[in-house]
Amino acid sequence: MSEPAPRLPGATSDALTPFSVAERPLGAGPLQWFGLLAVAGAAILADQLTKHIVASQLVLGESVHVLGPFSIRHVQNTGIAFGLFAGATSLVVVLTAVAVVWMLVYFGRSGARHPVLPVALGLVIGGSVSNLVDRVRLGHVTDFLYVRWWPAFNLADSFIVIGVAMLLGTLVLADRTAASGADAPAARP
Repeated sequence: MSEPAPRLPGATSDALTPFSVAERPLGAGPLQWFGLLAVAGAAILADQLTKHIVASQLVLGESVHVLGPFSIRHVQNTGIAFGLFAGATSLVVVLTAVAVVWMLVYFGRSGARHPVLPVALGLVIGGSVSNLVDRVRLGHVTDFLYVRWWPAFNLADSFIVIGVAMLLGTLVLADRTAASGADAPAARP
């Protein structure tokens, strides 16, 4: 009995098995980590600085009209969005810390998957950590951006919302791109 012919790279016998699969690491590299940490650090710095300015210049409950329905109002919030879980600071601290750790692990494993991830997750993590620092240090978060028809919020909240919107937008665009590629007719040789 003769020995089977050696398999050549890229050759398959069933015509269904792909012979070339481009592989690239999906885990975050040094450049992605630098981007994430730079964005998160800038978000924390900006949020903490603005909260300090508001807390040192306005007494609790004081408001300064800026333009139209927009004011700067010094408010303390022990809960999360819209005052949910007010008074449950310990629970909010634990849940936030778990979420931040999960995002860091996810980023470590998938940070190179899309170029928007360092910025988007940097905003979400920076905003979350900044509010977490306030909850641990003060037992509350200082909110100050007030629009007449919306509860007061801060820069950290804005960063979180912008980061999540970027992530969702990226997912929607990626899904549309993949769907349009699947609908395209196959190229003929």
